[in-house]
Amino acid sequence: MSSCNSSLCFTFFRPTQPLKCFYPPLCMQPVQKYDPLQQEPVVQQFWESNQTFKFTPVAGRPFYSIDVPPPTVSGDMHIGHAFSYAQMDFVARYKRMRGFNVLYPFGTDNNGIPTERLVEKIKKVKARDMPRQDFIDLCQQTLDRELIPTYIQDWKRIGVSCDFNLLYSTIDERSRRISQSAIIDLHRKGRLFRSEAPSMWCPECQTGISQVECEDKELQSTFNHLVFKTPEGQPLEIATTRPELLPACVAMFYHPSDSRYRHLNGRKAVVPIFGHEVPILPDERASPDKGTGLVMCCTFGDQTDMEWQKAHNLPIREAITPDGRMTELARKYKGMKIHEAREAIIADLKSQHLLTKQEPLTHFVNVHERCGTEIEFIKSKQWFIRMLDLKEDMFKWGEQLHWYPDFMKHRYDNWVNGLQWDWLISRQRYFGVPFPIWYCEKCSEPVFADEKDLPVDPLKDKPPMDKCPKCGHDKFTPESDVLDTWATSSLTPRLVLSLVDSSLHDQVFPLSLRPQAHDIITFWLFKTVLRSQLHHGVNPFRDIMISGFVTLKGQKMSKSKGNVVRPQDVTTKYGADALRYWASTSKLGKDLDYQEKDVVTARKFITKLFNAANFVFMNLDKAGVSGVPSPPADGIHPTDALFLSRLNSVITEATQAFDSYEYSQAKSVVENFFWKEFCDNYLEIVKTRVYSGGESEQKSALFGLYTILKYMSQMMAPFTPHITEYLWQIHFRKFEKTESIHLSEWPTVRELPADDRAPTKLETLMGITARVRQAKTQNQKSLKEPIILTLPADQADLLGPDVLEDLKAVTAAREVKNGEFSVVFAE
Repeated sequence: MSSCNSSLCFTFFRPTQPLKCFYPPLCMQPVQKYDPLQQEPVVQQFWESNQTFKFTPVAGRPFYSIDVPPPTVSGDMHIGHAFSYAQMDFVARYKRMRGFNVLYPFGTDNNGIPTERLVEKIKKVKARDMPRQDFIDLCQQTLDRELIPTYIQDWKRIGVSCDFNLLYSTIDERSRRISQSAIIDLHRKGRLFRSEAPSMWCPECQTGISQVECEDKELQSTFNHLVFKTPEGQPLEIATTRPELLPACVAMFYHPSDSRYRHLNGRKAVVPIFGHEVPILPDERASPDKGTGLVMCCTFGDQTDMEWQKAHNLPIREAITPDGRMTELARKYKGMKIHEAREAIIADLKSQHLLTKQEPLTHFVNVHERCGTEIEFIKSKQWFIRMLDLKEDMFKWGEQLHWYPDFMKHRYDNWVNGLQWDWLISRQRYFGVPFPIWYCEKCSEPVFADEKDLPVDPLKDKPPMDKCPKCGHDKFTPESDVLDTWATSSLTPRLVLSLVDSSLHDQVFPLSLRPQAHDIITFWLFKTVLRSQLHHGVNPFRDIMISGFVTLKGQKMSKSKGNVVRPQDVTTKYGADALRYWASTSKLGKDLDYQEKDVVTARKFITKLFNAANFVFMNLDKAGVSGVPSPPADGIHPTDALFLSRLNSVITEATQAFDSYEYSQAKSVVENFFWKEFCDNYLEIVKTRVYSGGESEQKSALFGLYTILKYMSQMMAPFTPHITEYLWQIHFRKFEKTESIHLSEWPTVRELPADDRAPTKLETLMGITARVRQAKTQNQKSLKEPIILTLPADQADLLGPDVLEDLKAVTAAREVKNGEFSVVFAE
């Protein structure tokens, strides 16, 4: 057979024979030096062409299903993505090798405010300035043509082994259908309601938002001490950071135990500048130690204002518009932005001698996590999922999950404990999943779509009936709001199920694993659990694997700090395996500082593994081994048995670690064995038997080399999938039937002759070898320098004659004597 001339050919390394091409045209020739930048793309092309990771269930095998986080296409892939997704991929590849039917799809999160803002930036448009449908079409076209294809390639480049045939988008037709069906289901179960009430509002995005979309931001502000007066002229001082809310003031409160103000109960106060009177009332939520002990209640400045308004049946005065400007109630300040009005009102308070002092203040305020704008509370009609009555159940749901690491459960519990609102799920935006609802123009009764018609767009589609079921009116108004993006993302387990045949649903659901970062426990994890329990009465998955953050020099990465590391830059310089190797050094749930030297260390490992494999297979080839190497008929050589026994321990430890999602521990034990036992010792110890040993001795040595190299490569395959696949195709496929190393069986412990002292023998052998090397180095002698080696009798007896012969060979000892340890250089 003639040799393959393709530069992209997977072939077997047999330099004395023609090269056989097994996968034309995806081929690569053996190389003298492994370059990941050249070889990794070809390996990935091999996987894709051979559909290596396609979900093809095999009867009789258990299932393992993964709820993969759909990354937001509107943001660049960052090093934290690579960190977290590599870690979940370690587990997916391990489970696949353990014989599971691994359901590992891929999704992208495309709808909502992030996509709108990105499209506005890219296309230099504003949604509010365009016809609604034109902007929606522009968002979809930009996603399909410019964003999603490139984005998916970023994930493939780091070696994620998802089945990309099982692909969903949170805005595609399937997702819209499932999301709208779930809304109808919530309505049937009495969990969906609409209310006109004050709710959290983002003036920048001009939409209602939920509690989970807020984050605390530390800001510099001012405590303004200003003067109210009673109608009789008695001054009453309060302190506030928000004087612009004075036109919305509806009451003043003090704590019932505060003797300074008890005499004011039931009296009135005149609001400065605006002149309207408000009642002075006692309430335990007022703090005597905050400010002056008197506090104004405005509708609405915060959650407490809302509680006071409801508890005391106070009127509602709306001073701020949805776009963050002052209303007519603000009189001459009407139309000003919030901060402009604040400055103007402070100036007028000063001029009227109603501002007694100002104190600088650093405090935390709620901002919208999407844009960083301070949150307001504005009265509007919104759709909610009723959930506050389920808080005790939520704790129980969390207990039923398996948390890895277990301390992450506290974040879930803390979130549930602090819940104050039902889930606001409507958004006054454009690019999202529409509510499948119309309203009767006469009585406002909501009419829901028929499930068979889903997905629908009420702005374009007609309702499922001609007349209102409540009043008989025949005209309807479509709902223009869209769903909160988390209302769809919280259904990812259902989206995963929709990608496979319904006959498999009972076998893959509840899903096996939810991998995610800890920052979205309160977002994605909590809401997914809630939705699954509301719709199905069960948790959506069994295990939760929580990853940490990536830092740079101990600081969180951010564009504003200019310390962002792009994974694309790392893979371009060092390759994907090096990046994945780095990601595996962090214990699950722990933050990891990015240091380039750690990635360089990975390259050293890859090079060493490549060289070790070349050595092993070169000698197998020279010996004319044509089948899977087997031990000699008279048994495994004692030295080989010691290293194979240690290999058994490594397999056990790595397997147990992986089963507990401790991937870093699994990698560490295999890597340590590779460097310490295999490279530093075994390769050197067996060389003499490989080169010039008798038939049985050589056969045992080659069997040991092949077995250890194969098992180590398999155990490192989840972490460094490209180099291990390359070695499998170039070398191992000469002997192995399995198409890919990632479809091969995870190593299992081999049966060896019982020897309780094997670990002690191995440590003794390696310890003596190390001491001899040290002596030669200290005396500036070559490692091949002949010596006379003296060993204590108990050590020589422990090792036995066969192992001593290997020891003599590796240390260049002309003889081994009994006595106190010493190394004498032969003359």
